[in-house]
Parts: sequence; structure tokens; C-alpha cells
Amino acid sequence: MTCAACGADNRAGLRFCVKCGASLAQACPSCGASYTTGDAFCGECGARLAAAAISRPTAAAEPLLAEPQRVAERRHVTVLFADLVGFTPLSEQRDAEDVRDLLSRYFDTARTIIARYGGTVEKFIGDAVMAVWGVPTVQENDAELAVRAALELVDAVSAFGEDAGVPGLRARAGVLTGEAAVNFGAGSEAMVVGDLVNTASRVQSVAKAGAVYVGDATRQATEAAIVYEDAGSHELKGKPEPERLWCALRVVAARGGAMRPTGLEPPFVGRARELRLLKESLHATEEEGKARLLSVVGLAGVGKSRLAWEFFKYVDGLSESIWWHRGRCLAYGEGVAYWALNEMVRMRAGIIENEPPETAREKLRRTVEKFVATPEERNWVEPRLAHLVGLEERTASDSRDLYAAWRFFFECLAAQQLTVLVFEDLQWADSGLLDFIEYLLEWSRNSQILVITLARPELAERRPGWGIGKRGLTSLYLEPLAPEAMAQLLDGLVPGLPDDLSARIRERAAGVPLYAVETVRMLLDRGLLVESNGTYHVEGSLQSLEVPETLHALIAARLD
Repeated sequence: MTCAACGADNRAGLRFCVKCGASLAQACPSCGASYTTGDAFCGECGARLAAAAISRPTAAAEPLLAEPQRVAERRHVTVLFADLVGFTPLSEQRDAEDVRDLLSRYFDTARTIIARYGGTVEKFIGDAVMAVWGVPTVQENDAELAVRAALELVDAVSAFGEDAGVPGLRARAGVLTGEAAVNFGAGSEAMVVGDLVNTASRVQSVAKAGAVYVGDATRQATEAAIVYEDAGSHELKGKPEPERLWCALRVVAARGGAMRPTGLEPPFVGRARELRLLKESLHATEEEGKARLLSVVGLAGVGKSRLAWEFFKYVDGLSESIWWHRGRCLAYGEGVAYWALNEMVRMRAGIIENEPPETAREKLRRTVEKFVATPEERNWVEPRLAHLVGLEERTASDSRDLYAAWRFFFECLAAQQLTVLVFEDLQWADSGLLDFIEYLLEWSRNSQILVITLARPELAERRPGWGIGKRGLTSLYLEPLAPEAMAQLLDGLVPGLPDDLSARIRERAAGVPLYAVETVRMLLDRGLLVESNGTYHVEGSLQSLEVPETLHALIAARLD
């Protein structure tokens, strides 16, 4: 047998070359399937077999029962193909160096996003990028991560196109899941090859600008967390039958479909820039290793919590683990001064509401042991955390001593993973909690801690200059949504809503999404708005639109 790698002659029946160690098994260079001497085309993928390979004597007739090293193997993978739309005419109208810089930014953006979602960039071809999930190891949620990455990539391309002075720049993507041949140690050749790769490229080519098209297998594996719409059947080059494709619209749940809303949820509109700012703050905190504060302020119902929910879905979908904490500040009750912080520690320790003190204390002890290194530090931190969650009476006469222990605990978390703390309804926070947040940012400035606060404008009355002068501070004020965004919200929430009713709801809502959504829910609950074949129509009289009961208290609070 002649070795294809070094040309040495080998005895018949050997599996590896005695001179260079290369495999003597005959495999298709395209998909890795074995073939018989004399075959002109591969029986698995249809690729033409090289003449030199065809003429080589065949290996031993018996199948190889054990092969410690293989050139190729079949794997269940997910392939993503993304391409810039209209890039060729764009490149003809711009200077060559500008085009090179634009492509470099695009490639850097694609490489960063794909890596954040656990994928591997296989190759760049012109202005197209190919990435794969499932190599070298397969994860059960590879398909979902790939679709999330594709959605993120097409949004990012639109954003940096505007920044680069090319507002019409768009990307499109195709994602397919299935079996492919993986060539390990293939040198400069493609690592993942086969029909799946070619088909993914064809799927991308029929997608609309700014859209992500997927195959049926990908949709079935990801529909728990991602909403799709039918994109119809498409003729793909090299395919005898039309392929049914699906367009990925948006992520609606945490990974695997967890925490998916069961009721009516409007689309996320008009806040793309704000969401990008949260994402950039997250990654800047990790890259620089410095604590940051992002203060989000806006009227009640304007979308602060929804922005935080969209950000959580993004964080949860990343391949890297991030410690996420979320707590609410209460406007009522006794002993609620540090309630938001209490909720965060309980969540990290897995302590449920009304849990017996014995089991709660044991969970807290195990959590402290997990994150705090030395016995001396544990003995100092644990009773002060127990005091925070109500398991122990006051253990320190000075609030600064408590602050130091709580701060140290979160620093220990941040030493292992990027840590996010989200404080909701900060306008109700006790002055002690506000003091602690400022103390944390001042003394933990070199920790990977991102603090996000959500508050109404009343916070400025209670704590003028909140956060001013602090390092890493970013303030974000959410304005009411523009009329175009409100129209898009209603159209996505109740498709086919009559124009006159849509206009009345938008006028009453005045750019506050919650008002519009609750008005629609009221009409649905009362049977005045009825769905039929995917669209909604009015039944009954709508002479006057009442204020929904769910908004009475909110409006009264704003008046007060």
C-alpha cells in the first residue's frame, strides 16, 4: 500500500504508514466517508474523488474495529453562515482602504459575538463568515446558541454600519443543524465539511436583509426560547425539493425556554441603543476588571423592567457563566431597608421564602464555604450575611462593619465570575442601601462588578446627584417611545388592530408602553377585541376607552 502523505510502500493490511504514521484508510476528502478503489464519486456526498486516490490499492478488506486516530468523523453540529447584503456595489463606490477597514470591523465583530456564544469561526470568505457549534465538543443547546449569535450579529452589523457612515449596511444569516464530517487536524482545509455546510450557505443566500433563516431541525431544537415565523419554501441550489425555512424573530425566554412569559408580551421596540449600552457596559466591566454603575431612570411604565429583562436574556444566553443577582426595593413594611440585597444573597444561597431557619442557615454556610477562601474570613462574613437575610440578630454595632462584610462577599463572587447586581425600584430604597451601593463602588473599584439601578425620577429628589462623581458611572434616561415605535409595538402585540383604534390607544398612552399594553389587555379580557386567523378585530362599541383597573393605582401614585 502506498502512503498518500510520504509515498512510502507499506505491507497490505496496515492501518498506518510505517514511515510517517499517516492513516492508510481511504476516505473522501469532502465528507470523510470510506470508499472503494475505482469509485469516481463519493457515495455519501457526491464529491469527485481525486485520481491519485482512486488509483491507490485498497486497504485491508476487513473493517477497522478500533481506530485510535481518525482523519475525520461524523458529528452533530450547527453551522452558521452570515453575509453582508449589497457589499459588492458598496465596495465599488468607496476607497479600497475604507473597504478594508469596514471589513476588518465586521470580521472583528463577528468573531467576538460568535466566541461569546461558544461558537468557532471556521473561515471568512470574502464578506461572508462561517461558524460552527459542536466542535470539538457537543453541547445540548448548541443550536440555540447559534441562533442567538446570528440574531446578535445581524443587529450589530446594522449598528456599526450607522456608526461607520453606511446606514444601509445589513447582514443576513442562515443556520442549520445536522450531521457533518469533521476533519480533525485537517491543516488548511475546512474542519467541517459536507452537505450541511453547503446547504447552510444556500439558506443564507435566500434570507432577507437583516433576517436569520433556519432549517426545521434548528427550529425544533430552539423554539422553546426563540419565536419564529414561517418563511415559506425555497428552491435551494443542488436540492431536488424545496426546503421549508423559518425566520427567527426574537429571543423570548432564558436558555432552554426557562422563564418564558405565559401571557401577552409585546415586542421589544425603540430601545435598541439602550440595550447595546448595557451589553457594552457588561463586557467593558469584564475586560477592564473595574466596577461600573449604570443608572437607568424613567417614568413608571416606560420600560425599565423590560429593558432589564431583555438584558437578562442576553446574559443568560452567553456561553460564559455570569453571576446574576436581582432584588426589589419595597415601599412598605418594616425591616425592608436592605430588602433588595437580602433577595440577592438568598437567591445566591438558594434560600426560598419561609424556609425553616435551620436549613436556611445550612445553605448560607455552604455558600460562604464555596466562595470565601479562609476559615477566618468565613467566620467574619457568615454571621453578617445571616443578619442581612434575617437569620441572626445584629452582629455589629457599626453599619460600616456590615457593609465591609457584604462587600467582601460580592468581591469573592467577582473574583470567580463577572457579577451583575440589578436593583429595581431604587426610588423606594432606604438611605442605608443607597449608602451601601456607593460604598461598594468606591471600595470594589477593581472588581468585575456591574451594578444596574432602575428608578423613577423621584430618586433625584431623595438623593440629589445620585452617583455623580463615581468612577464608571453611566446615566441613562428612558424617554417615552416615539409614535413610530408605539405603532410597531401595537402591531406586534395585536396584528391587524384597526388604524383608528391604534391611533386612540397611542394618543392615550403618550409614549408609555405599559399604558398601551394594559389597554389592549383590558379590551381582550372584556371581549371587545377578538382574534381571528392571526389578526384582531373589534366587536362591540368603543365609544370611550376606560382606564384599565391595573393602571388606576399607578396613575394615582403619579398624581400624588
